[in-house]
Amino acid sequence: MNAREWSSWAIGQVEADANRSADTHLHVFPLPPSWGVTLYLKDESVHPTGSLKHRLARSLMLYGLCNNWITEGTTLVEASSGSTAVSEAYFARLLGLDFVAVMPATTVREKCALIEFYGGRCHLVEDPGTIYAVAAALAAERGGHFLDQFTYAERATDWRGNNNIAESMFAQLSREPHPVPAWVVVGAGTGGTSATIGRYLRMKRLDARLCVVDPEGSAFSAAWLTGDPDATAVGSRIEGIGRPRVEPSFVPQVVDRMIAVPDAASVAAMRWATAKLDRWVGGSTGTNLWGALQLVGELVAAGTPGSVVTLLCDDGRRYVNSYYDDDWVAAHGWDLAPYTAVLDDFLRTGAFEPELSELSCPPGQLGSDKSA
Repeated sequence: MNAREWSSWAIGQVEADANRSADTHLHVFPLPPSWGVTLYLKDESVHPTGSLKHRLARSLMLYGLCNNWITEGTTLVEASSGSTAVSEAYFARLLGLDFVAVMPATTVREKCALIEFYGGRCHLVEDPGTIYAVAAALAAERGGHFLDQFTYAERATDWRGNNNIAESMFAQLSREPHPVPAWVVVGAGTGGTSATIGRYLRMKRLDARLCVVDPEGSAFSAAWLTGDPDATAVGSRIEGIGRPRVEPSFVPQVVDRMIAVPDAASVAAMRWATAKLDRWVGGSTGTNLWGALQLVGELVAAGTPGSVVTLLCDDGRRYVNSYYDDDWVAAHGWDLAPYTAVLDDFLRTGAFEPELSELSCPPGQLGSDKSA
C-alpha cells in the first residue's frame, strides 16, 4: 500500500482498539455515610496496558499519524518513567513499528518487562535529566519519531470531548447524588491530564475545582506557587508523577489548588488503599488519595455535603519489589507509620491532619488555593 493508504490503515487500527476498550470504572471509596461526602476513584488500571497512560499513548499515536510524523516503518522513541512507554509499546506493536523507551535506570523492572513483552526495547540512563536529549538523539539517528509526551500531551488529547477522561468522568457522575464534584484531584507527570480536565471544566462551565497533587521533589508545585516556569527540583521518587522541571504540557493557569505530598505519605496511602479496596494500587494513586482525603476532610469539617473525584492510575502489582517491599522502603528512609495513623484516624473521626505534610516538604512547596 502507498503512504496515504498505510496511514489510513494505521489510524483505523488505533481507533478500533479504542472501540474494543470499554470505559473505565468509577468506584466509590468506603467512607462513613454520615459524613455526607462521597469519594470516587476512576479506575484507569483496567485499560489494556494497565494504566491511565493508555489514553495518552493512543492520543500521541493519532497525533503523530495525523501530522504524518509516523509513517510505515518509522521507529518510535519516547522519554518516560515507564507507564507511558508500556502503552506506547503496545500501540507500536499494533502498527508493526519498532519502539525504544529511554528511561531512568531506577525504573522498576516490572515496567521494563512489560515494554519488552510488547516488543519494545528499553534504553536506560543513569541521569534521569538526560532522558529527553537521549530520546531525541536516538530518534534522529534512526530517522524515527520522538513521541515527546512531555511536550505534546496537552495538545494531542482532545480536551473538548471525544470521550476523554473528563467527559467520561462526568458522564458517569451524572446519576450520582452530587454529579458536579467539589474537587477533581489528579497528579501531574506530563501535565496532560490536568490540562484536559481543567479546560473541560471551564468549557462546560462546571462549578468544580481542580487540585493537582505534587510529590516531594517535584518542580510543579513550586512553579505554580511562584509563577516561575523555569523552576527546577531534584525530581520525584513516585513513579509517573512529578518532574525535576516544569514540562511544556503543564498548564498552571487551569489549576485551582496544589497540594505537595511527602513520599512517605504517598506510599502509606497506597498501601492503606490497597487494603481498603482489595485492589492493588500504585504510588501515584497514593499521592492522589492523600490529597483527595484532605479535601474530603475539609468538606466534612465545614459540614458541606458533596463529592471528590480522583484517579486510580495504575496496577500496584508493578511495584511489588519497590513500594510494597518493606526493605526497599526502609532503604529509602521512609517511615510510613505516622502517615498510616493519620489515615486510620481520619476514617474514624473525619478529621484530617495535613500538618504532617509540613514535616517533610520543603518551604514553598505546600498546597495553597488560588480559587478563593
